[in-house]
Amino acid sequence: MSDVDEFRAERAELNELVLRHAGKEIKRFFNLDAGVYREGALPAKMKELLGLVASLVLRCDDCVTYHLLRCREEGVTEEELQEALAVGLVVGGSITIPHLRRAFRVWEDLPGEGSD
Repeated sequence: MSDVDEFRAERAELNELVLRHAGKEIKRFFNLDAGVYREGALPAKMKELLGLVASLVLRCDDCVTYHLLRCREEGVTEEELQEALAVGLVVGGSITIPHLRRAFRVWEDLPGEGSD
């Protein structure tokens, strides 16, 4: 099983665990989180890039991985990814470099790499 497959499986398992124990406040937040990335005035692709940049700046590797998966699903190109991560690096500074490295490793491991 690849690192990406392991991430997906663990995320699904832990989300199920959280929602089994969650009260309405946690469930509402999960629903809000899912809803904010839906297509609207901004395309879902752009929203995922925004989420990726915010996650890089906040230095959350799980969030970066999740948004990279969603970016791939939304058809983000290599060039779009590079530009978005460059914004994150400029905003977040050199402290984000380790997370940037891991982001590119995840991106390379995702199906579809090299197709753009």
